[in-house]
Amino acid sequence: MSELLRTPLTGLHEALGARMTAFAGYTMPLQFKSGVMAEHLQTRSAAGLFDVSHMGQVLLHHDKGTDAVSQALEALVPADLVGLNPMRQRYGFFTNDEGGLLDDLMIAHRGDHLFVVVNAACKAGDLAHMSAHMPDCAITLVEDRALLALQGPKAETAVTETLPALGQAFQKMRFLDIAILDSAFGDLWVSRSGYTGEDGFEISVPAAGAEAFARTLLDHPDVAPVGLGARDSLRLEAGLCLYGSDIGPRTSPVEAGLTWAIGGARRTGGARAGGFPGADRILTEIAGGAPRTRIGLRPEGRAPMRHGTVIYESETASEVAGEVTSGAFGPTVGAPVSMGYVSAALADVGRTLWGEVRGKRLPATVTALPFTPANFKRGT
Repeated sequence: MSELLRTPLTGLHEALGARMTAFAGYTMPLQFKSGVMAEHLQTRSAAGLFDVSHMGQVLLHHDKGTDAVSQALEALVPADLVGLNPMRQRYGFFTNDEGGLLDDLMIAHRGDHLFVVVNAACKAGDLAHMSAHMPDCAITLVEDRALLALQGPKAETAVTETLPALGQAFQKMRFLDIAILDSAFGDLWVSRSGYTGEDGFEISVPAAGAEAFARTLLDHPDVAPVGLGARDSLRLEAGLCLYGSDIGPRTSPVEAGLTWAIGGARRTGGARAGGFPGADRILTEIAGGAPRTRIGLRPEGRAPMRHGTVIYESETASEVAGEVTSGAFGPTVGAPVSMGYVSAALADVGRTLWGEVRGKRLPATVTALPFTPANFKRGT
């Protein structure tokens, strides 16, 4: 563990009795004393505080302004970034020449520049990728800030009561709004977003003030610390992909069910159609469908079908139909849930497929995603 990187909050996790684990080169809390189940349900019913400081925070500038940097990034990302309004955020992904996914990311328009959050395990590769293909842009990895996620139906109440001077600013934000707010802990870079399917905020705070900020939030009776274990089960119930498991360099966004993130301007017939790596495959699949697709599965019984479980069309079929990419017990659902890929011909909701678990084939029902409804704060 001594060779692993520490976040500005590692000392706090240790003080709170977290069980630590290695993740993406960092020592991170897997769970706290209450356990994964309790942390999961805490986030669904009240508010959970996550340390996501291992993620990469990146600033993108161009001498000619935000439109120029947005155009440069659009050459790597199929999202409509030129059409992204100031102080708004959008989900996107880097694609490769084969139409696969190099990483998924969040992109925020902050007036005169873009702010991008990338996955921890892909951080170095993403920086190299942008540097190689966006030579006219200044690309800065932010290394002196922590990143926290406050998630759950009581997240807004907790943060406004904890930081009353900023309460109105937090309350005004809607899903995917962003803000930069002055606080006693330093400038807070806030987005109303997250990775749990619940309402909440992701908040970047200067490293020097991170522990004090986290402790202040944790003093609220509705907030408790949450580790990576519950973060995974929460995002799985929400039907959200994990890079490296559910999506990767050989997975197209169409197969993954992420077509919604490709704006009309970037599609065939759009104002800036194509122009990103793998566009031929991706636009062809949008028009005609992909040969396989990501599905939700509800296994019968209590045994989860985890990553790597082979899927068959029937109990006796010899030909492999697909594979589970994520699977666990869903505490909110009260049953095991899985995601995976099968032939598009087998993806009908309600169909029974069979997963091989410890040498025995067990039935599972194809289910619409997400397993639990999203609870985002939308509207104007």
